[in-house]
Amino acid sequence: MDDELVSAFQILMPQLNPSLPAPDAAALASILSSPAVSLLAARLEGRIVGVLTLAVFPAPTGVRAWVEDVVVDQAARGRGIGEALTRWALALAAERGAKSVELTSRPARAAANRLYQRLGFTQPQTNYYRYPFTE
Repeated sequence: MDDELVSAFQILMPQLNPSLPAPDAAALASILSSPAVSLLAARLEGRIVGVLTLAVFPAPTGVRAWVEDVVVDQAARGRGIGEALTRWALALAAERGAKSVELTSRPARAAANRLYQRLGFTQPQTNYYRYPFTE
């Protein structure tokens, strides 16, 4: 864990979801300490400009993989960074035995949705549910 990664998340996460706080050093350390999670980062001209979180874990139905929190700095978009991060995640998931990779993406993220479709992601016919814990 270093200051550069914390700073990158301070810049990138508000671009993904401005209503959520960026993770601090302790939260990032917790993420990095999980053997099921890989935090992928992309650099451009020496600076972290994109991140992706990949979780790969065993389940009774087989090895599952989930992509979360994909974000590329607005100033660096359109250069293939999101695609490179996603392809890297797909390769890691396959190496670890996952039969598929799942993710969600808000409809408003049109460019991201086009990327996922171009890479071969499909929209399964299933119901998606969320159980919110309230404070």
